Amino acid sequence: MKLRINIDGKDYEVDVEAAEQELGSGHGRFHSVESAAIQSPRDAAPAPAAAETHVIEDKVCRSPVSGIVASLAAQAGQTLQVGDVLLVLEAMKMETQVSAPVAGKVAAIKVKAGDSVQSGQVLVEFE
Repeated sequence: MKLRINIDGKDYEVDVEAAEQELGSGHGRFHSVESAAIQSPRDAAPAPAAAETHVIEDKVCRSPVSGIVASLAAQAGQTLQVGDVLLVLEAMKMETQVSAPVAGKVAAIKVKAGDSVQSGQVLVEFE
């Protein structure tokens, strides 16, 4: 069976053969099994949470990866420059520093240490 998959924006066409051990054979032999491919909408992005529907993109910092908030380096009311560290995320045993994308005053930090976050989730709002 041929499947078309998309990984990081690149399309790939792959041949897939599902295998299932024959019952009672004891020899570990395999045979092909027909299977229907599940199709999902292409380039579908998760719907934003209701609270995030009216966000001004120039005034927020979104998570670059899914992970856990390891620590916060900024706080509400603090004035930051572009590149100042806002917080640290841990994903797959690696730490990622999330930096301010804009200069300005922090209006709100939407997460706390230990929170699980999704890629694209709003982490910090700026005034």
